[in-house]
Amino acid sequence: MWHVSAPPEDHALAAQLASDTGKILLELRERLVDHEAHHWAMKDAGDAAAHRFIAERLAAERPGDALLSEEGADRLDRLAADRVWIVDPVDGTREYAEPPRVDWAVHIALVADGSPIAGAVALPAEDLVFGTLHPPTVPPMPSATPRVIVSRTRRPPVAQMLAAALDAEYLEMGSAGAKAMAVVRGQADIYAHSGGQYEWDSCAPVAVARAAGLHCSRIDGSPMMYNNADPYLPDLLICRPEFADRCLEVLRG
Repeated sequence: MWHVSAPPEDHALAAQLASDTGKILLELRERLVDHEAHHWAMKDAGDAAAHRFIAERLAAERPGDALLSEEGADRLDRLAADRVWIVDPVDGTREYAEPPRVDWAVHIALVADGSPIAGAVALPAEDLVFGTLHPPTVPPMPSATPRVIVSRTRRPPVAQMLAAALDAEYLEMGSAGAKAMAVVRGQADIYAHSGGQYEWDSCAPVAVARAAGLHCSRIDGSPMMYNNADPYLPDLLICRPEFADRCLEVLRG
């Protein structure tokens, strides 16, 4: 349904930027651990360093593009821009600040006409980058029992509905990017969320998941649209395509 495409250089930049940011974050975390930094100090330092690096790199390499970052001031002139980079410098700061946890991510996505047209998600602590230049291949399901991925501390009602309807198992994990990539990696089959997310939480994961052939939509089945005046985008469904119709039927009630 999307008619705008990105040149290979944009896909490559997204992946390189996600990778380089992840390396900076890992080095910073190691230094802070050595200095016995407080949990909150580690979170703040990671957010600030990653945002600064991404913003400066994009300003140098794509000076005509706009930027929407979780950690930056929102400039609404992005609404008139043809191309907008939507980034989450550290997705899962709580997990980042709990070394040696690995379930945190870096999100880099490029949006045009409301759709992510290039993107990458790095899982730095696992030395992994998933991008749209060379989309990942989703492995086959290891068993007939679906796996619904949720947070360690909270199981959203939509996830509980799906798990009950599909007789599914739960898999617990941290950040949104880590959860979405778990579906891409074949570790889980369904990621459904409602409430509490913004565009930067899902944009890059949706870019990668869609490129990998997964179903990506709002929980009512409508498309994920980005670069809105209000960046609050509370719900999503990322799943294997064979589960999409049944999931949407359950979620629509």
